[in-house]
Formats: sequence, structure tokens, C-alpha cells
Amino acid sequence: MPAALAAAHIEGFFDDHDGRDFQPYDEFVWSVETLEWWRSWTGNPTAGTAPFRVFGQDGSGGLAACWIRVADAQIETQPIVFLGSEGELHVIARDLGDYLWLLANGVGPSRLSTASTARLRPSPHLPRSHSATPARCTGPPRR
Repeated sequence: MPAALAAAHIEGFFDDHDGRDFQPYDEFVWSVETLEWWRSWTGNPTAGTAPFRVFGQDGSGGLAACWIRVADAQIETQPIVFLGSEGELHVIARDLGDYLWLLANGVGPSRLSTASTARLRPSPHLPRSHSATPARCTGPPRR
């Protein structure tokens, strides 16, 4: 697991954040377990290797993961997705750097796939120390 993602997990952002429960994993889910889940999720018992490295789960069973679109690219450059328990698939960040900025703006993985208007709780020091991506802001401009 990338150091920046592990640091985000330590930050404590995920502990029942604004009523959203998201439990990060200490490491990526084992590939055999991910393959079994992938076959179930797609409904295809012969599906090949899952193109995801799962790093957390919400209370409904939805998963947050890095989507391995380019096999030999660094994992930090791959998109971040949320795979809902009802079959939804949402790309929630272009890469790990953008994902860290979403967290810094108070937005977690499952929240990005819903139309929540709850107040954001920023944590700006997290991405500044771990992301090479310039600052990002979610939501409407502040006045």
C-alpha cells in the first residue's frame, strides 16, 4: 500500500465521518479474495484477475479501490473508484493525489457516490505532506 494512503488511514478521517462509516484496511485485500469478490460482483464465475486493489469498505459492503488501468504504471497514478454493494461503479479521483485532496476537503469514498450536502470537515495538512498534486477544493467557492 502506498505510504500516502496508509497515512490517510492513520489520520482518523474514516471513523464514522458525518454518519458515513468507512473502514480502511491496513493493506490491500489479498488477490484471491478480490478475485472471488470480482466474480461475484460481475456475475461471471470465470472472470479473470480483478483490475482493483481494494483498500477499504463501507457499512453497506461497498469497496474503495485503486483501479489498475495500466498494468505497469505506478499505483499512485491509477484512478480511485468506489464499487457499491448494489453494483454501482464510480470513479472518485483521477489518482491518489486527487483522492488525498478530496479527503482533505472532508469527503470520503462512499460520500462521493451519493448526493450528500452535509457540511465538509477539512483536514488540509494531510495532502500537503503526502501529495505532489497541487491543492484541490471541492464544493462551491467560499465567499
